[in-house]
Amino acid sequence: MDTMKAAVVRKAGGPEVLEYTDVPLPQPRQGWSLVRVRGFGINHSEIFTREGKSPSVVFPRILGIEAVGEIVDSPSRAFHAGQKVLSIMGEMGRAFDGSYAQYVLIPDEQIYCVESTLSWENLAAIPETFYTAYGAVKGLRIDPEERSQRVLIRSAAGSVGVAVAKLIRALAPNAYLIGTTRSPQKVQRLRGVGFDEILVCPKAEVLPADMPDVDRILDIVGPAAIRDSLHHLARNGIVSSTGQLGGVWTLNNFDPITAIPNGRYLTSFYSGDVTESQIQEMFDVIERKQIEVKPVKVFALSEIQEAHRFLESEQGWGKVVVIPE
Repeated sequence: MDTMKAAVVRKAGGPEVLEYTDVPLPQPRQGWSLVRVRGFGINHSEIFTREGKSPSVVFPRILGIEAVGEIVDSPSRAFHAGQKVLSIMGEMGRAFDGSYAQYVLIPDEQIYCVESTLSWENLAAIPETFYTAYGAVKGLRIDPEERSQRVLIRSAAGSVGVAVAKLIRALAPNAYLIGTTRSPQKVQRLRGVGFDEILVCPKAEVLPADMPDVDRILDIVGPAAIRDSLHHLARNGIVSSTGQLGGVWTLNNFDPITAIPNGRYLTSFYSGDVTESQIQEMFDVIERKQIEVKPVKVFALSEIQEAHRFLESEQGWGKVVVIPE
């Protein structure tokens, strides 16, 4: 076989620029292994890249920053054919072609071996989303025994927000969980994944002025909302900035002495810091606590345009997965 199916972006634009077509099959080389893609999740960062908002990305490019699959061929002794692996972060789908394809060539240092009995579609819902969510939840330092802790997740209807809710419900069941969304249509769905209270915020970066202070905030909106989050935090509370859905990448003119109220704390979780031990720890927690990881919707690779449209729509929420044919 000399070719494979892939979704290629040749120019920035809407979902229609994702061209499902034949491309040459990549060949393994020293330090790089060929992986058969069994599934991948769609991420908002890939939508930003498709729209031309990733300055470092040069088109044409096959997007896709994560994948689960099997080793096909590798010069490295660390891997063997048929081995189940996943890949997250690094420059896949940015500096080199990514997982929106039947096969992907990945640097060995970006490949992590996994042992799991999950189906491919459930396994594909985990890597980027749950790794980010798990790291963020650990950083929030929620007391599993404390019954009065109020935990707020901003932009809760996204894949990371839903994953965080499931993890907190499993690890700290006594926490009072609050989520924000811009869409009233998503309120009941959020209650269904474990939220005690949902705030409908037409502007994602602004919380209601009369909202009582909370003990922990996971801010997936990012720099556009950080100052607002800090001013809704109770004493000894923690804000974790883990996401950039607000479309702002940096905190400009940010003076921590005046911007962070006394006795409050600001932290973050960078999912680019990947370790195999942290991945295994995450999988152990998911299996031990029997956390549901099923995606909200599954598409075929040939339906990649529809997958992007769904995630961008009012109906889009949670983790969307693609399974190559």
